Amino acid sequence: MKKLLFVSVSLSVFTVTSLSVSAQLKFLSFKDMNRYAEETISKSSILHNVNLQNVYYAASKISNNLLAPSNMATELCNTIQFRYAQILNRDVENLTNLSLFNFIDEWWATKYRYGGTSKKGVDCSSFTGKLMQEVFGFTMPRTARMQYAICTKLQKDNMLEGDLVFFNTTGGVSHVGVYLGDGYFVHSSCSRGVTISNLNETYYSKKFIAGGRPNITEYLAAETL
Repeated sequence: MKKLLFVSVSLSVFTVTSLSVSAQLKFLSFKDMNRYAEETISKSSILHNVNLQNVYYAASKISNNLLAPSNMATELCNTIQFRYAQILNRDVENLTNLSLFNFIDEWWATKYRYGGTSKKGVDCSSFTGKLMQEVFGFTMPRTARMQYAICTKLQKDNMLEGDLVFFNTTGGVSHVGVYLGDGYFVHSSCSRGVTISNLNETYYSKKFIAGGRPNITEYLAAETL
């Protein structure tokens, strides 16, 4: 009986501790992750040739791994994870970037408004700019064309979660969203507001231009012009 009581108490302590650590990890600053990745690269003789434009993606990966619920019981995953796992047709355990999906959920169904920058109405490039800043710690130019200009262009097969996706909807680069993986992307749609769509949908497959990964070097060059 004493052994059973000890096991029960131990499990309770472990569960509370896990939840406490997980809650603390949610408040880790992405800038701290970015700084950690940059310091790691600078100190490593093996990685000394790594392009710094990939630093923020490395930091994002570190952050995501720390927040990954792969070692937690599925029942500990929050309702937002369950919701977006269904939308993305993905296992709950594979939705590791909690800050990304919390951000999407906060803005979900916000109506589209050209030139809008708030939850009263937001356009596509303002939405991507806010997401990239808040989730990944990267400041983006204001318009879709300017965002496209500072990106390294990517084919669909090479895109990762957090990359941008660009479309020609009204001539040239005129629409942008943020890639979520498996063809899905989040964006501020003219018809549905902030929502998730898929690149394989007929409309978007015809309008798709390219994926884009923000290039720090290109951005800094544009800033000096």
